[in-house]
Amino acid sequence: MPFCSADEAVKLIKSGDHVYIQGSTSIPETLVDAMTRRGHELRGVVLHSGFSVADREAPYCKPEYKDSFLVDTCFVSNNVRRWINEGYGTTTPCFLGEVPRLMHEGRWPIDVVLLNCSRPDPDGYVSFGVSADLATAATACAKTVIAQINPHMPFSFGDPVIHLSRIDAAVEVDDPLVEVPTAVPGEKETAIGNAIAEIIPDGATLQIGVGGIPNAVIRALADHKHLGLHTEAMTDGVLPLIEKGIIDNSLKKVCPGKSVACLALGSRRLYDLMDYNKEMIFKDVAWTNDPFIIAQNPKVMSINSCLEIDLTGQICADSIGERLFSGVGGQHDFVYGASRSEGGLSFLAMTASTNKGISKIKPVLTPGAGVVTTRFQTNFVVTEHGAVDLRGCNLPERARRLISIAEPSVREELDRAAAARFGYAYLRLGSPC
Repeated sequence: MPFCSADEAVKLIKSGDHVYIQGSTSIPETLVDAMTRRGHELRGVVLHSGFSVADREAPYCKPEYKDSFLVDTCFVSNNVRRWINEGYGTTTPCFLGEVPRLMHEGRWPIDVVLLNCSRPDPDGYVSFGVSADLATAATACAKTVIAQINPHMPFSFGDPVIHLSRIDAAVEVDDPLVEVPTAVPGEKETAIGNAIAEIIPDGATLQIGVGGIPNAVIRALADHKHLGLHTEAMTDGVLPLIEKGIIDNSLKKVCPGKSVACLALGSRRLYDLMDYNKEMIFKDVAWTNDPFIIAQNPKVMSINSCLEIDLTGQICADSIGERLFSGVGGQHDFVYGASRSEGGLSFLAMTASTNKGISKIKPVLTPGAGVVTTRFQTNFVVTEHGAVDLRGCNLPERARRLISIAEPSVREELDRAAAARFGYAYLRLGSPC
């Protein structure tokens, strides 16, 4: 494995190549900058990525590079969101857990992978630490592996480990990972977190999303016992539960005694805890997000946020109208996995209205909004006004329950919309207002 400069390393990229750029909080920015500097000589390079958190917009998202690089991602992250919504880049709709298969089957051919790796262990292995998710499959499929060797990357156990001999070009860097502040729950988020925590039993296996509402749930679990963690994203929020032994993974069937995730995003405190920690296992997203693996654990509790919901229970979590905001991620996989788990439940949570006072519970979804969780799968829906279980409920019953947790000021309007849509079958239930 030759060490060289970043500019030398990215000469391995050719016009027309498909390049996977590692994500989570570990985008290999030194390599990305060097690749972008070659934009004047490259044409038609397709850039693939997944869930990422960046502290800047991607440097290749500029008009002068529109013919050099095509962004084609399965998750619309903050560093490419504007570029995609302006029509220069695009996104491929797919479950995050199925992307590794697309790579292995050649539907997403990967010629080059750009990685951000730890220092080598005594046996010459490095880890791409916080991002096993898609990077594991991309590395396995890539013809060429280019890596940053970075002292700030933790060495995590599980799938994101490769030997130095597999790397075609390596660059020594000193690039701190992006740190994601822990979202502090407000009054509404705290009410939502308390409502969900009251339903979660001891011994549950948790999948927890990212943001204020999931963190509110975590805070409310302080008196629970023998919880497990099998999740997509590991965040700072779970650290107190791990440190206090509330998450001990003792009752899990899959990887008992281990906290399992496919990526991490948080503070340096989380990254340091991960480093050479055999009680934390990071796996390919095709494995962590496999509903049939998820379902083997008992009492799986899937907790995720959403953007809006209609009166039939259709969940939008990836777009604001036609404006793409994120992606499906693992929400569907864990909702389905929880439904198959013995004693499992799923929760889709949101505040009842936006910061501008617009109701997030709507007669129909905003035109252009994407359905991430179908009405056939929706279980608990939670706002600060309560939690309602939609399982086994017909359409009029669903509407009535959802209206009961909407903003009080819009319940009468929603009631009229439900009556117009569902007719006497709804009217016979009586008003939820």
